[in-house]
Amino acid sequence: MRFKYDNNLVKQETAILVSVVSKNQKEEQAEEYLDELAFLAETAGAMVQKKFFQKLEHPDSRTYVGSGKLNEISAYIKANETAIIIFDDELSPSQIRNIEKVVGIKVLDRTNLILDIFARRARTAQAKVQVELAQYKYLMPRLSRMWTHLEKQQGGIGTRGPGEAEIETDRRIIRDKLALLKEKLKDIEKQTNVQRKSRGNVVRVALVGYTNVGKSTLMNLLSKSDVFAENKLFATLDTTVRKVVLDTIPFLLTDTVGFIRKLPHDLVESFKSTLDEVREADLLIHVVDISHPNFEDHINVVNQTLVEINASDKPTILVFNKIDAYRFTVKEDDDLTPATRENLSIPDLKNLWIAKENNPCIFISAVKKENVEELRNAILVEVKKIHNRRYPNIKV
Repeated sequence: MRFKYDNNLVKQETAILVSVVSKNQKEEQAEEYLDELAFLAETAGAMVQKKFFQKLEHPDSRTYVGSGKLNEISAYIKANETAIIIFDDELSPSQIRNIEKVVGIKVLDRTNLILDIFARRARTAQAKVQVELAQYKYLMPRLSRMWTHLEKQQGGIGTRGPGEAEIETDRRIIRDKLALLKEKLKDIEKQTNVQRKSRGNVVRVALVGYTNVGKSTLMNLLSKSDVFAENKLFATLDTTVRKVVLDTIPFLLTDTVGFIRKLPHDLVESFKSTLDEVREADLLIHVVDISHPNFEDHINVVNQTLVEINASDKPTILVFNKIDAYRFTVKEDDDLTPATRENLSIPDLKNLWIAKENNPCIFISAVKKENVEELRNAILVEVKKIHNRRYPNIKV
């Protein structure tokens, strides 16, 4: 099997995934986390062969997993000609070096994998500079290992971006490059700020949510536009703004980059200007994939990220998307087991979330266009409130 990248056909790389599971972590949760890492790997173009778990109180400081588990992994790699080993946490330079000595293949961590996907997905000049800046920040403490490592490689996952075309061993050159990228990003941000100011006092609405919950599909539906949407993680990196008019009231709708568990700090920092669209929004539409078994964890990740970027105090509409894909097990009347997430119907979940949330809750299917009119009405109510506060002499 082959996939297309930068108009070149590249052989698909095989990968194994490794995770340390804390002793108080549920097995289902650990599996879900590695399923997400598998989706990340597949998004980057890898074919996942196997997943390895090890229960430890904390990752081993030398090799992340214990020596016995690492030897087991090494034996599997040799027997199955695996190309990459990917770890579900950020590894230190010494951990990567020690692991490579044992396994003898390319070692990636979660941060490196996400950076690789971002490098592949970036389209605009701003997104490309943001990603490159985050890549250099990641590579800086790993120079002593990384450049030698890259000399032996012929491309592939985890190697896109800085250093692939020319090996730079001088830290001063890297620092100079970082300084230039920061200046370049400042210039782009100035242009972006001018564009924001030119929008005047029009009400701004931003779509936020975990990655791959259907924000871009919803954007297309509400704005009648054609924003790129795909069933892959981080399909959208570049901020898209569209003008929408509901009941003669105009507002600006923004689609933003999706959040994810353990989103690399350097990416959050580099994408600060993109996240400004969220900070400056008057209303947030928090989109949730209700068909995902751990959607409540996703809600918490998004809410925590909003706190980190100082955007948690905004009016919010909670939109549960993908009701067409939601599955539940019918609970028999004589079944004495307590009701759980798995045997709650959509009406049950709706009543539960409406009861626990102060914000409006809407249940839709963007793909099937179910209950979209209810969502439009909820948005209109909130936009009217903001419009009337901003323009008290022009009531709508």
